[in-house]
Amino acid sequence: MKKERHPLSASMKIADLVDFNFNLLGVLTRLGIGFGFGDETVEEVCRRTGINANTFLLICNVYSFDGYRPSSDVLREIDLRDIVRYLRRSHAFYMDVAVKSLADAIQQVIEPCDERRKRIIRSFFTQYKDELSRHFEYEENTVFPYVEAVLGHADHPGFTILQYEENHTNVEEKLSDLKNIVMKYLPPECDNKQIFNVLYYIHSLAEDLEKHTAIEDEILVPVVGRMEDNG
Repeated sequence: MKKERHPLSASMKIADLVDFNFNLLGVLTRLGIGFGFGDETVEEVCRRTGINANTFLLICNVYSFDGYRPSSDVLREIDLRDIVRYLRRSHAFYMDVAVKSLADAIQQVIEPCDERRKRIIRSFFTQYKDELSRHFEYEENTVFPYVEAVLGHADHPGFTILQYEENHTNVEEKLSDLKNIVMKYLPPECDNKQIFNVLYYIHSLAEDLEKHTAIEDEILVPVVGRMEDNG
């Protein structure tokens, strides 16, 4: 059934929001919203947890509608601190949960392979994991502190958000290559259920990283850029 495109609102119950898009469970977790919210609305939960409701809804829209691009008016109503907090928690989720789950699934599926094939797949996955880690470390150590300096009207010489935008790498491409290796080149003795598990983890991670990148490119960069222009 095709999902109808309609705006999410602060008056919606959180439970209805999750029914609309089950993937928003991950958004709730990363924003520090626990279960047991009963019939509370988005506005009520955000007020209770100290999250800007407009920011919350903006993140939900990115995850719910492919190609969603917020207007300038929408971006003026958000709290960039919530965006940075969400991105940081997403980094922790990717490295501590998603990548580890994928690593375990890959280890299981390649057990029947010969040593040469095992070595190639492990090496490829390790390269991807290291690349992802470097990408996140750059954001954690350079980009996010810069954004926080801009928010605090502190001095921030030698860096602009344009530099980040120009050097923003695509962390999903290697994941697509890994998917093709698993789908096309594993030997027939590998267990189909285990292959399915690996492909599921790859797809879930790739889809989430795509949304993560959209938040950085369509929200973080333009909002910080506007703040730089306004001094």
